[in-house]
Amino acid sequence: MSTTTSFGHCCQKSKISFNTIEALTQFISSRENLVVLTGAGCSLRSGIPTYRDTRGAWQRADPIYHQEFITRQTSRQRYWARSMIGWPNVANASPNDAHRALASMEHSGKIGLLVTQNVDGLHQRAGHKRVIDLHGRLDRVVCLGCGAFSSRHALQQRLLLANPAIPASTQFAPDGDADVQVDVSSVEVPTCLDCKGILKPDVVFFGDTVDPSIVQSVYKSVSEADGLLIVGSSLKVYSGFRFCKRAAELKKPIVCINPGDTRGDDLYKLKIKSDCVGVLTELIEALALR
Repeated sequence: MSTTTSFGHCCQKSKISFNTIEALTQFISSRENLVVLTGAGCSLRSGIPTYRDTRGAWQRADPIYHQEFITRQTSRQRYWARSMIGWPNVANASPNDAHRALASMEHSGKIGLLVTQNVDGLHQRAGHKRVIDLHGRLDRVVCLGCGAFSSRHALQQRLLLANPAIPASTQFAPDGDADVQVDVSSVEVPTCLDCKGILKPDVVFFGDTVDPSIVQSVYKSVSEADGLLIVGSSLKVYSGFRFCKRAAELKKPIVCINPGDTRGDDLYKLKIKSDCVGVLTELIEALALR
């Protein structure tokens, strides 16, 4: 099946060898049901920062934890103040050539399922159809009281109206966060319009767990797949690493594209230590999928 996906013309090619691209091309060419697992590195070129450096070391202040968010008003005030400033950076982000390349591979019948640890929705905006958002979606909000879902875009308007004094920032952080200097005790946090309950982004915070039914669904797809492709993830978080571990236990070939060290480095058939955008752009050219 052909695709009309449009790729950027200014994308810088990777600096990896011809033999490495050839090995990757041969791997993809011989597959018809890959599971792909993506991480923050896939969205970096879209302007969304990553949590870790190339050694896999944490680069940010401590993230917010699930229990902290649901039990402390000050934690919710801090989160929503920072999110109010950081959310537009995610909302306005565009898919890059890595997202488009993976969508082209799906359209051509190479990818059976894409599992992303990202919460930005960029794979879907690039045209990818079969996507599991392992850690949820930042563009949705859920009420912890009645369970009602609502739009993050609508909540943004309520936050802006309630907190006009919160200063802007250009210090964006991962997952729609931003560095903001503000007295959090003064931040007004909107509640659910239906029941006045606590509103939370529909994402899995640190310290929370992924829905077991989602995990089992991915395990099933991995067991039926003819390989696993990891793109832009250090796999430092177990919620993603477990699928790499399961693939290895099932003797599935695993290929990883990531510029830095990963938790699964001893499990791969092929490791390409480079930026995923350049590598996938060259791969698409080699596969003649443009």
